[in-house]
Amino acid sequence: MFGLMQDRPLLIQQLIEHAALNHGDTEIVSRTLEGGIHRYTYRDARLRSKKVAEALQSLGIKAGDRIGTLAWNGYRHFELYYGISGMGAVCHTINPRLFPEQIVYIVNHAEDQLLFVDLNLLPAVEKLLPQFKTVRHVVAMTDRDHLPKGLNIPNLLVYEDLLADKPGTYEWPEFDERTASSLCYTSGTTGNPKGVLYSHRSTILHAYGAALPDTLGLSARATVLPVVPMFHVNAWGLPYSAPMVGAKLVFPGVALDGASLYELFEKEEVVFTAGVPTVWLALLQYMQANKLKLSTVKYAVIGGSAAPPAMIETFDRDYGVEVLHAWGMSEMSPLGTVNHPKSKHLKLSHKEQLDIRLKQGRPPYGVEMKIVDGDGKELPHDGKAFGDLLVRGPWITSGYFKGEGGDVLEEGGWFPTGDVATIDADGYMQITDRSKDVIKSGGEWISSIDLENAAMAHPAVAEAAVIGVFHPKWDERPLLIIHKKEGATLEKDELIDFLSAKVAKWWLPDDVQFVDAIPHTATGKILKTRLRDDFKNYKLPTAG
Repeated sequence: MFGLMQDRPLLIQQLIEHAALNHGDTEIVSRTLEGGIHRYTYRDARLRSKKVAEALQSLGIKAGDRIGTLAWNGYRHFELYYGISGMGAVCHTINPRLFPEQIVYIVNHAEDQLLFVDLNLLPAVEKLLPQFKTVRHVVAMTDRDHLPKGLNIPNLLVYEDLLADKPGTYEWPEFDERTASSLCYTSGTTGNPKGVLYSHRSTILHAYGAALPDTLGLSARATVLPVVPMFHVNAWGLPYSAPMVGAKLVFPGVALDGASLYELFEKEEVVFTAGVPTVWLALLQYMQANKLKLSTVKYAVIGGSAAPPAMIETFDRDYGVEVLHAWGMSEMSPLGTVNHPKSKHLKLSHKEQLDIRLKQGRPPYGVEMKIVDGDGKELPHDGKAFGDLLVRGPWITSGYFKGEGGDVLEEGGWFPTGDVATIDADGYMQITDRSKDVIKSGGEWISSIDLENAAMAHPAVAEAAVIGVFHPKWDERPLLIIHKKEGATLEKDELIDFLSAKVAKWWLPDDVQFVDAIPHTATGKILKTRLRDDFKNYKLPTAG
C-alpha cells in the first residue's frame, strides 16, 4: 500500500520561485568587476533568471545541453544557476584557476555549447577558444559599455544585451527530479579531472540537509557571504540553501583579500560566512595588523582542508566567531559533516571542547559513513580505530560523468572517499589523513594533518605541510615544510622542541625545511604532489 501524498518533483527552479514569493524584498548584494556594489532582490533575480532561460532557448539550447561558466561570485552567476538548470540544461561551473590545458580538457569533455565568462577572464578564454571543440558562443557577463575593446572572440555575445529584449514570462517546465542539473569537475592532482553530475533531486535534498540547525543553521534572519567560489562545488550549496530559507546573500566578486572581505562583513552586517583556511589566514592577518573587530559575524565554516587549532581559537577568543569545522567532497555535493557540539559537550573544559571542535564533525541525516580496514572489515566507532572512510547517501555520486574511472562504488553502494578517519561513539568523524598522504613509518601510521596542525600553533608559522620521505630503515619518515610569517624568525631546533610537547616522540619530523611559499591546488588545498616532486631527491639527515 502506498501513501496518499502528492508526488511533486523536487526541482531547482522551485527555490527561486519560493524565495521570490516569500522573501521577495530580501537583498542579494554583489561586488562587481565593473566597480561598485550591485543590489537587487530575490524577486528581481527570479525575473532575470527567467530571462536567462528565454535567452538560452533563443540560442537553440535544449534540455541536457551543458552550459559552461567561468565566473566569480556575483548576481549574474547566481541567475545562471537558476536559468540554466531551470530550463532543463546543465550548469557546468568551471574553475578558472585550473591550468589552461585542464580547462580545455574540461570544456571539451563536457561538450559545452556556450561559455558565460566574467570580464577579467575574457583574455584567457580568447587564447583558449581555438581549442574548444563544441563552444558555439562566448557570452561576456557584462553590459555593452563595459565590454573590453579589441577582443578577438568570434560570435561574442553580451549578457545584458541577451536579456534586454526578453519578457521574463518564461514558464518553468516540469520534469523528472532525477534530471541532471549541474556539473563540477574534481580538481584531481593526478590524471584528468572527472565530472560529478548532480541532479535536481540531489541538489534540493542537499540544500535541505545544509540548512538544518546542526549543519549550517541558515534562516531568513541570516546574512550569508559565501567566500567559497561558486565554481567550487556550487559554493558548497549556499546559492541553493540561502533562497530556500530566505537568507540575504552577499557575493564578494573576485576581491577576496582581507580588506575587501572585512568591508563587506561590516557594511552588510554578515552573520554567516564560509571558505577555505587560506582565505581566513589573510583576513586574520589584516584584522590583527589594523586592530579591527567583527561586529556581526557569528559563524565561519572552514572546509576544503583541516582548520588549524590556532585559527579556531583565534576566531573564538579574539573575534567572538564560532568556527564550524566541516568536511565534504565534490562527489558529495559537497556536504559530509559539520561540527556542532552536543549539549553534554558544553559542560566540558575549554581544552576538551577544543579537542572535539578539531574533528570534522557529525553527518546530517542523508549521509551514512563507516570506516574499514585494508580487508574491508568494518571498524568500531570508538574514536580510536582509524581506517578508510566510506560514504553513501542521496546526494553522493554513483559514478563519474561519461563513465570515467569505471565502477567507483564498493559492495553495498559505498563510495570510497580516499580519506583515512576515525569516528567516535557520538558520530564525530575526524580525518587523520588522505590515504595517499598518510606516512607509513616502520609499519605504523603517522598523521600528516596532526603534525601540520601542531606546527601551525607556533606563532612564527604561517603555514605548514608534512610529507613522507624515504628512509632506509623505517620506509618513510616525516619531513616538515614551513612557510614563516613575514618578519618572523624560527630555527629547526626551536620548532622540533616546540613539537616535542605536542606529539609522540616517534612522530617528530626528521627534518624541517623552510620555503618562501607552499603550493596549493586550484581550490586552496596544499598541493602535496608538488611538494613530493620538489623533494623527491631529498635525503633525510637520519637516513645515514
